[in-house]
Amino acid sequence: MQAYTTWAGVVAFAAAIAVALGWRANWVPAPLMEVLSYVSSGFLLDGALTALEIAALAMIGGILLGLLLALMRLSSMAPIRGTAWLYIWFIRGTPLILQLVFLYDALPLFGIKLDSFTTAVVGFTLNEAAFSAEIIRGGILSVDRKQSLAAASFGMSAFLTLRRIILPQAMRAILPGMANQTISMIKGTSIASVIFVNELTFRSQQIVGQNFKFFTVFAAAGIIYLIMTSVVAMAQFYLERHYNPEAAGKSRAGVPPAIAAVDNGVAGIPGESGTAWMDRLQGDPADRSPGDEPFVVCRNVQKSYGDKEILRGIDLTVRRGEVVVLMGPSGSGKSTLLRLVNHLETLDWGEITVDGKYVGYKKVIGDGLKPIRNVAKARADARIGMVFQHFNLFDHLTALENIIEAPVHVYGEETEKMRALARNLLRAVGLTSHADHFPHRLSGGQQQRVAIARALAISPRLMLFDEPTSALDPELVGEVLAVIRRLAEAGMTMIVVTHEVRFAREVADRVIFMDEGLIVEQGPPEVVLDHPKHERTQRFLRMVEQADDLMTAPLAQPAEAPRSFGK
Repeated sequence: MQAYTTWAGVVAFAAAIAVALGWRANWVPAPLMEVLSYVSSGFLLDGALTALEIAALAMIGGILLGLLLALMRLSSMAPIRGTAWLYIWFIRGTPLILQLVFLYDALPLFGIKLDSFTTAVVGFTLNEAAFSAEIIRGGILSVDRKQSLAAASFGMSAFLTLRRIILPQAMRAILPGMANQTISMIKGTSIASVIFVNELTFRSQQIVGQNFKFFTVFAAAGIIYLIMTSVVAMAQFYLERHYNPEAAGKSRAGVPPAIAAVDNGVAGIPGESGTAWMDRLQGDPADRSPGDEPFVVCRNVQKSYGDKEILRGIDLTVRRGEVVVLMGPSGSGKSTLLRLVNHLETLDWGEITVDGKYVGYKKVIGDGLKPIRNVAKARADARIGMVFQHFNLFDHLTALENIIEAPVHVYGEETEKMRALARNLLRAVGLTSHADHFPHRLSGGQQQRVAIARALAISPRLMLFDEPTSALDPELVGEVLAVIRRLAEAGMTMIVVTHEVRFAREVADRVIFMDEGLIVEQGPPEVVLDHPKHERTQRFLRMVEQADDLMTAPLAQPAEAPRSFGK
């Protein structure tokens, strides 16, 4: 695409020079010279400027109103969705020319009198909003919902998520449609002549009405339209490059030699020994409760989706610095419990406190818990780091940019300070030289380690891991578990959903086995994993061991070829 655009520009430039030289040498045909004389006519150019002004103002207004309509269409409230749908249905279903005539003739009846230019801008804006809304809505829907979930887990508000995460990724889907609409708008301004707007086509008709040179005048008008729309096409090309990180050259294969010092294993931060870097991330020691006090408390937690009960009265206490591993079959409610702790899902019944506080709820006497208005701020204040099964890195940001996004834009930290911390965290997880790589350039294990570093950047008081290794190839599991193991050694409070029995045995202070929304069995790893009491736990562990044996078993040797017997 870039090559084609470059050659088109060269050809156009060469053609312009040839025409200019030919004009001076008098070898350009007379008809063409006459067309070119009209192209440079001040009368037509003033009309073109009017067309551009209408198109520009209408597109700006239409995009802003279209964004609002798109968000209304995506609302969870049926009256809001219905209002937006009704507007879009009506505008798209009626001709633009009738809308302009209606505004021009009907508004004065209500005491609103607009001049022709203003009427055209208002009419085109209202029309464009309906089409822009559907283009923008399609772009937003093209972005994986997991991106919004990850942003919410870091305390990003809906507006901040839209501005920083969703729209930048949606722009690549939105831009082609918007460019088409802009080009159509520039050409469509000719319709405004019905309400006597003195734009390019209207002025061309005025000239033709005097000299009857239809072909010459309208050919000149066509050239002017082509020039204006070509500018839009070029703007589209550069905007698409801007929103395509790879094409824009944002991805860099390496980092300065001074930084690329350690990139193998899970190295510490130079100048800091042991777990000092982790102590610093966990905030002010003066704010910490004694180690034997409850930190996460779940009381009679219940959650259903429709008629399906997911959690059926969970009672659980996690102490500060404790590592709790949740195990159980798929559908037992483990991941749902994690999302309830961080208020990514709403409780049906019961209560959850983190460090003695509700996350996004307030207690109403006689009416139980009620969600507060600013849930995003509550999540941010709780400082709960969450690492997802499928990483959920922000696809349009580099590894380093992923890490600093929440600290800078949610917590208001200084960008340069957080860049330094991000590089230290990447060094701690063994990814120094990958700071400027985009997620799709990283392996699964590398993406998950970046996700862990991203969660640590907010100085979390609690870390939640939702099956952090289940989406990884077996050879990548070890590098992620090594990072989590270091966090456990550093005293980070963690709740980990995993099927890794060996890891749970090494790291967990307590293992909890869940099934069908209930806690079936819990206790120290050596008890639950080595000597389970409940039959359901025993059966599950046997299945996990058999699966591990299949994964680690060597490939079967091919059968020996039959011998051939000679004479």
